[in-house]
Amino acid sequence: MTQEILNKIKEFDTIIIHRHIRPDGDCMGSQMGFLHILKASFPEKKIYAVGGDEIPNYLKGFSVVDVVEDSEYENALVIVVDTASAARIQNGNWKKGKCIIKIDHHDDSEDFAHINYVDVKSPSCSAMIARFYNDFDEDLKLPYEAAYALYFGIVTDTGRFRYRGVNGAVLRNASVLLDKEIDLEKLYSSLYLKDRESFKLQGFVYKNFKVTKNGVAYVYFSTKTQKKFGVTPDEAGNMVNTIDSIKGSLIWIAFIEQPDKTIRGRLRSRFIAINDIAGKYRGGGHLQAAGATLHTKKEMAELIVLADQKLAVFKAANPELL
Repeated sequence: MTQEILNKIKEFDTIIIHRHIRPDGDCMGSQMGFLHILKASFPEKKIYAVGGDEIPNYLKGFSVVDVVEDSEYENALVIVVDTASAARIQNGNWKKGKCIIKIDHHDDSEDFAHINYVDVKSPSCSAMIARFYNDFDEDLKLPYEAAYALYFGIVTDTGRFRYRGVNGAVLRNASVLLDKEIDLEKLYSSLYLKDRESFKLQGFVYKNFKVTKNGVAYVYFSTKTQKKFGVTPDEAGNMVNTIDSIKGSLIWIAFIEQPDKTIRGRLRSRFIAINDIAGKYRGGGHLQAAGATLHTKKEMAELIVLADQKLAVFKAANPELL
């Protein structure tokens, strides 16, 4: 399948790379990494990256958003990265492409392209593209910008190489990126340095998180709270892992009220699959990292109950993991 993808890349003169809505580090890293690889490898081709303006601050340093005319799609190869479902693709023009390729690693991934390259064992889409480069390094070039973006994507989606799916092959492919002398101090500074408001919000989390009977930890950020601390919904959502190390809490969730009054749920877990719960509420994602969209606080309460019930069953069957 990867050889078929390379053949299609060579065949088309116009290539348009799409990403999903509300991009994260791996989404942006895989899109920008692939963009720079293809630009360097095929300078005679027209290659674009398409997306919206809703980019978190920590990603704006290497974001590219091209404006592509509808007519460009007629004879174009469209590549959609890191996107499980068609509904989450940013910009509906992707459907107009002559050939569509999907590159993804989500557990609940659906086939919406002509070529669907999905590896659910890969810890990130950026890792898949780094592997793609290494498999065809005689045909492809790896400029610094591509290496930086892909390494950024791998680092963010693997929890700094801590999550399941990280193996020797992932590290070996990442090492090729590091050979480009990536500025790691700059990269990690963009991930770890926070505004003072974020630290104050972190204090809010420690004071206000709740835990269910069976151990689900959760925190709710109203628009009022976000305004009080001067943070965006994305910045509030990034607080989810502030409560990731509570003993006995193998599921933790951040609920963030959005400007349109819906509630975005960020679900995380250890050992337990929770993407099925997210799927019940207009969401999905990885087995242990997923998102949901709740329309009311009643739905939020229902989701918490489902998570609590699932955690109770898991604890009863796996006491050695507590």
